[in-house]
Amino acid sequence: MSVHDELSSVQRCLDDLTRSVGRLEQQLGSGGLDMRRVRTDTEHLRESIGILRAAAASPATTKRPELVTIPDTPYDDSLWIDTDDEGLGARDRRAP
Repeated sequence: MSVHDELSSVQRCLDDLTRSVGRLEQQLGSGGLDMRRVRTDTEHLRESIGILRAAAASPATTKRPELVTIPDTPYDDSLWIDTDDEGLGARDRRAP
């Protein structure tokens, strides 16, 4: 199955879940903390599926960043001339 087909299948299942939660809410009442939590979780799932649909519609925006290779060779010591050691101060002075 393609991603679009899978998302459509998930959307149908989510619609069924929403209807079932609505029926439960009618039978149990919507005042309880547990029922509000289930309803809120269902709404969050609906939002998440919407975000997935938007991401699947534009795959070019989800491009992985290019990796940069860092060499294992030591840096040139001349890069560190006239620098302070962090926490120790300058080389020719004592730390406070």
